[in-house]
Amino acid sequence: GLAHARSRIDVAVINGCIHGYEIKSAKDNLDRFATQIEIYRQTLQKLTLVAAPKHVLGIINQAPEWCGLIAAEQGPRGGINFQVLRNAVANPEIDPVMMAHLLWRDEVIELLEHAGYARKELRQPRKRLYVMLCEAMTLREITASIRGFMAQRRTWRDRPARASCDG
Repeated sequence: GLAHARSRIDVAVINGCIHGYEIKSAKDNLDRFATQIEIYRQTLQKLTLVAAPKHVLGIINQAPEWCGLIAAEQGPRGGINFQVLRNAVANPEIDPVMMAHLLWRDEVIELLEHAGYARKELRQPRKRLYVMLCEAMTLREITASIRGFMAQRRTWRDRPARASCDG
């Protein structure tokens, strides 16, 4: 979830950057797309939209130029054919505070403690902690921390993690 579950991305690849993939199948509609894009533009370093052909024109008209677009069409024997229409590039519109929302409260507190904040200062509301984090760290440092914490997480939404980097 992004922005504390106001929106969800279908697939997130967190490696060299935070790259989201949003899938719009032929059964989907674009009713929530403008709201999703607004959140994605604030939180993701790259975004690729994978869409059924019927959605391609609507997506091109609504998605920022930095978003990638892949048309996905089912072939006659059931296979999916992918055609890259536009490659994703770096998002110039990131809001560091919104990106910091990808961190859990205890993770933000840990980072702020390492940055020299006293435990007493860390009793602030979660939104204030995100602002404090952005004052203490660069966007690059926050991104690296997000990648590190996500790789360490052993549960997700009260369930065991499905994938792990340590085999």
